[in-house]
Order: sequence, then C-alpha cells, then structure tokens
Amino acid sequence: MLIDSHVNLHAPQFDEDREAVIARARTAGVGLMVNISDRVSNFPACRALADQPDIWCTVGTHPHEAKENPDLDAATLVGLAADPRVVGIGECGLDFHYDLSPRDIQARVFRVHAAAARETGLPLVVHTREADDVMGDILEDEHARGPFRLLMHCYTSGADLARRCADLGAWFSVSGIATFKAAEDVRAVIRDMPEDRIIVETDCPYLAPVPHRGRRNEPAYVPHVLAKLAQVRGWGLDEAEARTTDAFFALFDRIPRP
Repeated sequence: MLIDSHVNLHAPQFDEDREAVIARARTAGVGLMVNISDRVSNFPACRALADQPDIWCTVGTHPHEAKENPDLDAATLVGLAADPRVVGIGECGLDFHYDLSPRDIQARVFRVHAAAARETGLPLVVHTREADDVMGDILEDEHARGPFRLLMHCYTSGADLARRCADLGAWFSVSGIATFKAAEDVRAVIRDMPEDRIIVETDCPYLAPVPHRGRRNEPAYVPHVLAKLAQVRGWGLDEAEARTTDAFFALFDRIPRP
C-alpha cells in the first residue's frame, strides 16, 4: 500500500482542483493520506476532508502559527483529538529559520502538544528547523515527564538530533527533499535512520520531488519519494513499500489496517 503520511489538502493551493488531486492520488495507488492540521483555528477545514474513508487527520498548530494562540492548552487539543478521525497531535514544533512566532511562544505551545500526545496516546507530529539543540532538550525533558510516540516529519536536521530522537523511539518521515541533487546530507542521515521506523510523505503542496520539483506537490507524487528511499537504503521497491507500510501502522495505530 502507498501511504502519504503528511498532506495539506485543505491548503488554498488546492482550492481550484482539490477533488481532482485526491482522485489522481487514488489512481496512483495511494491508499491512505493523513491531512495535517496547520493551526487549531483551522482544524474544521482540516477535519472536513477526513470524512472520506482513505483520509484521516491530525489536530495541532504549526510553530509558524504559534503566536496566534500562545495560551493554547492541552485540554483543547485532547478534546478535539477525541474525534475518531484524528490520528495524531500536530504539526507542532520549532522553526528558528523563519521565526514567524517568537521562540519562547513556539517552545511553550510545543510543550502543550507534547502533553496532549502523552495524555491521548496519539503520536506527536514534529516540525523542526534550525533548532536542533533546543528541540532535543525539549523532547528529552518531555519524555522524562512521561513517554509518548513521536514522528520527526520531513526530517532534514542533523545527525546528532536524529540520534537523540531515535533514542526516544522516534519515527522519521522522508519527503521529496531526499530527491534533490544538493541534499546529500539529508540522504546521509536517512541511511542511519531506524529501519523499522521510516515512513514517507509529500508535505504537499510543498517540496515536490524530482522530476516535479518547482511545481505544486500532490499525493500522487509519493511514489517518487518511496523510490528514492529504496535507493538510499538499498532496499527493493517492494521491500521499501512493505517496511514503510508496517512502520506507518505501528505509529498511527488508530487507523485500522486494511
């Protein structure tokens, strides 16, 4: 089964042809998609697409948007996550590249998401960029308060943070960045990821893989990501599909496996 573990199908980039995009994904063999919440205030739009049997969703606020609701509490996330179509908490985390929200607010809101993941038992979908040391410290501190599962989404950070996260039992998702010519550092980290905890994603409409780089991304392109992962890890394509499918259902265990 082809699975796109991270889509943003409610994004405005799909307003003109959303249903056609979803249809193309199905035609390409994509059997499941997880639509990722960008902010709690926009959760209804994210959730609306998860009424379809092959689309699920998460609830959370991206670090870019953390300033929108700096007083977000875990109880709000836990309440929304009671919806059976919600399968994860996030996307949340730290982004010190763009700093679109103050760093202290990003960290505070991120910890709230970790608390919600701990309480619900749902996996935490983590975004991290140029924040390796602080991210590692927060994850280790929050795990010490009580363990929770986590997914390092679209992982492009350093090898040291990857090791720290792997020691916490993290899963990692590989995106179209792995196909970029200049991304050898990303591929080097992928080679050392835990083999039973790797999944794939598009992060559409962003980060279209080669040969579609520079265009709007969509779930139908996830086979290119899977093929590159197989090449980097030295797996056959069928093996890569089987391994990533097993890893996906081990992580997102609210979703019944067909």
